[in-house]
Amino acid sequence: MATTSYAEQANAAARGRPRDATRDEALRRAALEVMAEVGYRALTMDAVAAKARAGKATIYRRWESKLDLVIDTVNQLVHQNIPEPDTGSLTGDLREFLSAFAAFLSGPTGKAAQALVGELPHEPELATAFRETFLVAQRDVLRGILDRGTARGEVRLDAPRGMAVELAGAALTYRLMLTGDPLDATFVDRLVDQVLLPLLRP
Repeated sequence: MATTSYAEQANAAARGRPRDATRDEALRRAALEVMAEVGYRALTMDAVAAKARAGKATIYRRWESKLDLVIDTVNQLVHQNIPEPDTGSLTGDLREFLSAFAAFLSGPTGKAAQALVGELPHEPELATAFRETFLVAQRDVLRGILDRGTARGEVRLDAPRGMAVELAGAALTYRLMLTGDPLDATFVDRLVDQVLLPLLRP
């Protein structure tokens, strides 16, 4: 006789019930807090439920696994915290985007981000999902900035655009993960003025 998983039972019981967006957010916040404390591999649905003061079935009605929960949480954070600036200038767009991204990484989610990135080499499924969501979203915003800059004549046609996109994210991640130096406005200004603009401008 086939057995039914806990997640499948919870999902079946929840059919037809409306989703509570505020509850979703509380569960995502709890997942971030637990991941910041113990890392991705030690994160469990039980721990998230306890942190959020919710039943485990409440979580499984929304996400079938901790991978689904973590990736959805990361996606929501990106959409809520990372702008798609269109200031009318390449410099303004880069500065606004990187400032917001730096603030996002330096904020309450910073420890969770470090815990998550540190697990990627050991969790292939997580790494794939992370690249296809978080990294793609970040790169798409930067590519849009460069596309508009190119249309305005602010980016030379032979500029190493892919390298610029990688450097922008890598510089922030290096400080966050390795040096521990602040991701402040001074650093963002130096990154834009001394690295990215010389690499891109005609």
